[in-house]
Amino acid sequence: MAETSETRYRIGGMDCAACATKIDTAVRRVTGVADVSVSVMAGTMTVRHDGSSDLKAIEKRVTGLGYSVALFAGSAAPAGEHGSHDRHDHDHAGRDHEHKGHDHAGHSHDHDHARHDHDHGEKKIEDLHGHDHAPMAGPWWQSRKGRLTILSGAALVAAYAVGHLVPAIASYAFIVAMLIGLVPIARRAVMAALSGTPFSIEMLMTIAAVGAVIINAGEEAATVVFLFLVGELLEGVAAGKARESIQSLTALVPKSALLEDNGQTREVPAESLAVGAIIMVRPGDRISADGVIISGESGIDEAPVTGESTPVRKGVDAVVFAGTVNGDAVLRVRVTAAAADNTIARVVKLVEEAQESKAPTERFIDRFSRYYTPGVVVVAALVAVVPPLLFAGSWGEWVYKGLAILLIGCPCALVISTPAAIAASLSSGARRGLLMKGGAVLETLGKVTMVAFDKTGTLTEGRPQVTDIISFGLGEAQLLSRAAVLEQGSSHPLALAILNRAKADGVPVPPAFELEALPGKGVSGKVGGETMDLLSPPAARERGALAAKQDVLITALNDEGKSVSVLLINGVAAGLIAMRDEPRADAQAGLAMLKSAGVKAMMLTGDNRRTAAAVAGVLGIAWRGEMMPEDKQRVVGELKREGFIVAKVGDGINDAPALAAADIGIAMGGGTDVALETADAAVLHGRVGDVARMIELSKRTMRNILQNITIALGLKAVFLVTTIAGITGLWPAILADTGATVLVTINALRLLRIKI
Repeated sequence: MAETSETRYRIGGMDCAACATKIDTAVRRVTGVADVSVSVMAGTMTVRHDGSSDLKAIEKRVTGLGYSVALFAGSAAPAGEHGSHDRHDHDHAGRDHEHKGHDHAGHSHDHDHARHDHDHGEKKIEDLHGHDHAPMAGPWWQSRKGRLTILSGAALVAAYAVGHLVPAIASYAFIVAMLIGLVPIARRAVMAALSGTPFSIEMLMTIAAVGAVIINAGEEAATVVFLFLVGELLEGVAAGKARESIQSLTALVPKSALLEDNGQTREVPAESLAVGAIIMVRPGDRISADGVIISGESGIDEAPVTGESTPVRKGVDAVVFAGTVNGDAVLRVRVTAAAADNTIARVVKLVEEAQESKAPTERFIDRFSRYYTPGVVVVAALVAVVPPLLFAGSWGEWVYKGLAILLIGCPCALVISTPAAIAASLSSGARRGLLMKGGAVLETLGKVTMVAFDKTGTLTEGRPQVTDIISFGLGEAQLLSRAAVLEQGSSHPLALAILNRAKADGVPVPPAFELEALPGKGVSGKVGGETMDLLSPPAARERGALAAKQDVLITALNDEGKSVSVLLINGVAAGLIAMRDEPRADAQAGLAMLKSAGVKAMMLTGDNRRTAAAVAGVLGIAWRGEMMPEDKQRVVGELKREGFIVAKVGDGINDAPALAAADIGIAMGGGTDVALETADAAVLHGRVGDVARMIELSKRTMRNILQNITIALGLKAVFLVTTIAGITGLWPAILADTGATVLVTINALRLLRIKI
């Protein structure tokens, strides 16, 4: 069996779900094509094929329908060369912004090359339809669609003027005005019919307009064509706004970087930075690549990427993201990801791919619309024919009503109701660090009734912190200083906890001499004539250094889930330092948000029962301890059998089996590959409350979809009744279609501005 390959395209001029359906149907007919995913909101098409497909034929089908098509950079071999086309290679950073609403000076070379390949196919149809081939560069009235709409409107006004001045030729003037807008529409209708979509809105529009002329309603026909073009234009503007919301993230990454090269600093394009390169970031500059700080310490404003409201203090070895802003000091950063793989690029890629995957509701509406539109055509034909034939009705009157029903029947608003809301919601979530892989995930999140959390790094910070300093004679600062002296140079998590606390408290840490590691026991050394040891409690007991009262104190601290180190000075116990991986600052508030939403929570951890009980006690959460990965998977299965819809939240590595077993797997992390690729969803900035926010966003989205479906079907039902009753005619009928589509899109775009 031939290996399946994948090719991704940018599609220009695609504004509504009907556009996507026509493209999908046409491309599926090309030999060798296995599957097609078209996203209106992302302006993309992904074609999966067996390698035998003629890519030129695919592109010709799309341009023949009236849309522009350009390969994603790196997503495919030139037409005729059939290799493996990996979607991970394409230009995630959005350098080929060729969809509507973006007016970036200079498209990428890849885009220009692809455009050049298609020039011939586009020129043939350039003047024959209203769909744009290029981005809506600048104001709407400068686009092809805008110019055609203006021309159609001007022709309609001129026809009215001529009709008043020379009534004898009024009907001809309106026919001419109608044809100016209808010819490109009819051309698209024919191409769609030949490509397998006979019941397109363009076909319904063409039949209605021609029929209106035949029954001497040329004035209304011209008006309807103009209103149709206005509606399409509004759809295009709205779709462009939706696309901008996520693509605007790519503008956060600076175009250039200061590269260190042989001791010199020079400015280079950010996209040319290789992994391992060293860049300098000045105060106030945007960081141009994902990386790790190798020198310097500064406050980093991460709000553009993670939504974090206050700058985060970062120093050596801290991870920084492209697009974030350096605050107050020069940093040197080692690049860890190429431009096409940085956090922002991967977020954009993930959201675009998610927009191509359909939610269950969307799939149902797609199936429904396949029968709905032909059904409407049958109803329109019956309305036009039955009353005159059987009940002696007027042919002119009932044919007119039948034509109006044709226009009412277009499913555009209904079909766009779900993807528009899902696309807006995915984009809104991404801008807040909430990533969801597709409509199905987004839809299921709102149904979650149980969230199972990992402990370390999810509910807790993931690193120990000093919680208690108990001195047996020395001052706390002196005790901490001596312990820090012994831990200098160590990378052990407990050692780092002591060093970080000493730094935070401003405690002096003088140099130590004759430091010696005692494997499994601790460390010893000499400072200022004193012999000091920092030991585990069992090692201290071996030396007989602990009194009974001190042993009781250590046991009490252990019962609270804390690790204890004992400081000996000249063989005598001088004090205890207790450490624990503490809950995240927002963990309690985040769990409270879930509880108020009616969602239960549970902690599953591999830690010992004592530590698990202590952390769970602080957070007020049910727990299971000492669990291996397979145990977590088993518990998730048990919860599902009890009737819960389960979301599992973890770091995406040791939790992988449980993440896969859950209805929804949510990875916590700061933009790591695992966080973005392992689970169904990811919380980028690791806040526990973001899980509740993700669930709330899902619920709001489903409410929005219900509103959209109600608007789409409600308007059609009202106008269907008023049309048959003879109250409304052709031009209100077209408003029922395009008006509903615009209303649904605008309603969906409200999700971009919600505060969660």
